[in-house]
Parts: sequence; C-alpha cells; structure tokens
Amino acid sequence: MSFFTLLLLALSLAMDCFAVSCTAGVTQPKLSWKTVAGFAFSFGFFQAMMPLAGYLLGVTVSQFVDKYAPWIAFGILACIGVRMIIDAVRDQEEKIVDMTQLKSVLLLSVATSIDALAVGFSFSMMQGISVGMVVLVIGIVSFLASIVGYAIASRVGKHLKANIAEIVGGVVLIGIGLHILIG
Repeated sequence: MSFFTLLLLALSLAMDCFAVSCTAGVTQPKLSWKTVAGFAFSFGFFQAMMPLAGYLLGVTVSQFVDKYAPWIAFGILACIGVRMIIDAVRDQEEKIVDMTQLKSVLLLSVATSIDALAVGFSFSMMQGISVGMVVLVIGIVSFLASIVGYAIASRVGKHLKANIAEIVGGVVLIGIGLHILIG
C-alpha cells in the first residue's frame, strides 16, 4: 500500500472523528484546549488500535480465506463506505455531544472506530502492509482531524455541514476497496 493510499484511508476513517468534533465545536464552542486535546487523543488512540486488533484477528483466520481475500477486503471497505454515506444522508438531526464527560468521549471513541476494526481485518488479507505505519498514520490523522474539526466548528458554528465529511470518507473507502479488488 502506498503512503498516499494509506493517507487517504486514514482521512476516510477520521471523518467520523471530524464530524463528532464538529458537533462538539458547534454545541460547546468554549471548551478548553486541554479538553479538546483529550478527546482528540482518545479518538486517535482508538482509531489506531482498532485496525491493529482487526489485523490480528484477521491473521488468525486468513489462511482459510486467502483465495477470496481481495473480494473480502473490497466487500468490507465498500460496506463501511456505503454505511457512512447512508448514515450521513439520513442523519439530519443535530447530535448533542458533551465532550467534558469521560463516558461520552470513550463511547464515541469506540463507536467512531468500529469501521477501523473492519479495515484492519481486511489488511490481514493484503500483502506488503506495514501494520506499525498504518497504526501510526491512522492515529495521528484521526487526532489532527478531531482538533481541526473542533477548531473550525467552534468558529464557524451552524454553517458547517459535518455530514459532508462523512460522505466524502465513505466514497474514499469504496474507492480504496475497488483499488484493492482491481489492483
């Protein structure tokens, strides 16, 4: 996987973090930067660890599905991408997120990183994947996307459409799945 493809994948996975952070920025525009850094770290950490967990799970079963690996990877990424797009289009209701509550931050961190678990599983079926690099890039990009999402939304307010970010992320995941299948 090229670094550019990895970066696109990381950006796609980070769109949920970005969207939640945007919502926090709109609903709680005056949080301290310490609080913002804390929830951004939590998002980055879970986004980074879930692909690792998925990869380790996939390695244990990959010998049984090796022949179908490109199709499975495509299917997983396409399903995640389509789900992200559908969720973004359906979700017209504004979500109220209290980013000062540890319980809320942890639940959102896990919820936004479930897609990364499935992506990590698909990595176990691909050749030439540097899991360490994947974990590092996804974690850093998710952390930064969370910071940027909050910063933009806390200034721009209600004019920002966080759903657009989720749609773009879904389209990119589908594209990466097609690249795996064709390439």
